[in-house]
Amino acid sequence: MTLGQRVAQKRKELGLSQEGLGERLGVSRQAIYKWESDASLPEIDKLITLSKIFSVPVGWLLGVEEAGPERPAQDQERLVEDILSRYQAVPQKSVWDKWSVRCLFALCGIMLALLVGTSAKVKEMEQRYDGLRQSIDSIAGSVDSQISAATQRMEESLKEQTDLTSHWSVELAHTDFYSNSATFTVQVTPKTFEEGMTALFTACNGIDTVEQTAEPGPGHTFSGEITCPLSNKISLSVSFLSGGTAQTQPLRDYFDLYASSGLSVGAAGIQTFPNYNNHTMPPKALNITVHLGDERFEPEPPASLQVGLFRERKLVQWFEPGVLPQGSYGSAAGPCWTNSREIVLEDGDYCTAALYTDESGRQMVYYRDAFRYDRSANPMISTTSGQAFPPDRCPVDPGDPGYWTF
Repeated sequence: MTLGQRVAQKRKELGLSQEGLGERLGVSRQAIYKWESDASLPEIDKLITLSKIFSVPVGWLLGVEEAGPERPAQDQERLVEDILSRYQAVPQKSVWDKWSVRCLFALCGIMLALLVGTSAKVKEMEQRYDGLRQSIDSIAGSVDSQISAATQRMEESLKEQTDLTSHWSVELAHTDFYSNSATFTVQVTPKTFEEGMTALFTACNGIDTVEQTAEPGPGHTFSGEITCPLSNKISLSVSFLSGGTAQTQPLRDYFDLYASSGLSVGAAGIQTFPNYNNHTMPPKALNITVHLGDERFEPEPPASLQVGLFRERKLVQWFEPGVLPQGSYGSAAGPCWTNSREIVLEDGDYCTAALYTDESGRQMVYYRDAFRYDRSANPMISTTSGQAFPPDRCPVDPGDPGYWTF
């Protein structure tokens, strides 16, 4: 199991989303996604914070140590209580019995005093243990940092030895949303140049692979442009062809090019709770703030944005667009959507989602505020257990319309 898989496993066990874990660590959702997909590694301070959040050693996250359970504390005074309860069950008839009682209580007093002293020593030992554990954690953190630094130096040294290029650069030239493509400029200089050598630039988005040949220029440098279908991950590499052989070197990966180019939807004052008496959701105004960069759609909602209620990511009903008056539901004036008729709810997970279509025809889904409806439960609605996607089956790009049914 890789470090990324361990982070994903513990995050899901705690019921945290990638965004929720990112907020606790002070990083973006994209950073959590890159860690979990092993596209990058957390910094040392983030690894230490992750180990505290997940209650596991740093070594377990790195795959060099097993996580063990904490040992429960012992109740030391239970012994005295047990002795007294057993004595009280014995009949007391003679004077000798009374003296026995006194002796027994005296003995219990001595034992209690010893236990109190022992308890104080145990507490002192626990404090020493905590101090020792903190020292060990500090040493482990220092060792982890040194190991990380040494590993990075070794990787850099190994990379320098195995690199085929003495210099390379990759830049995103432009994106064309109408053709749904991204164009990159690539420039590479091989360490060893041979006459007749050519270069082959490759761009792969996980589905499509595009290749572009290049001839050497001044200084034996190969340069050119390559255009690839737009997606959320595009990997670029170069292959040097010479004497019937080919040697390939990865260059650069680009993430979230498709997602970051879309519309950003934020929701406020959404009221999607059903009427418990007749198992329906009556018409309610949904005040959704919509913006693209610094541009805002006011006062009319854009025709390219559709908002509706979904059950298990399947459309139940599209809402009607309108304008929310100032002060309605405690919100400022702005675009809103209202379900035109009452919706009869069935058991399942619901969420409000928006489908945006830009001027080039590209689509993206944004969803918020999932809830679960179960008429056999009390209460029938739960905002904490509802999920648009099960944690173990959440896709890399949940905003892809292909995961939704309209």
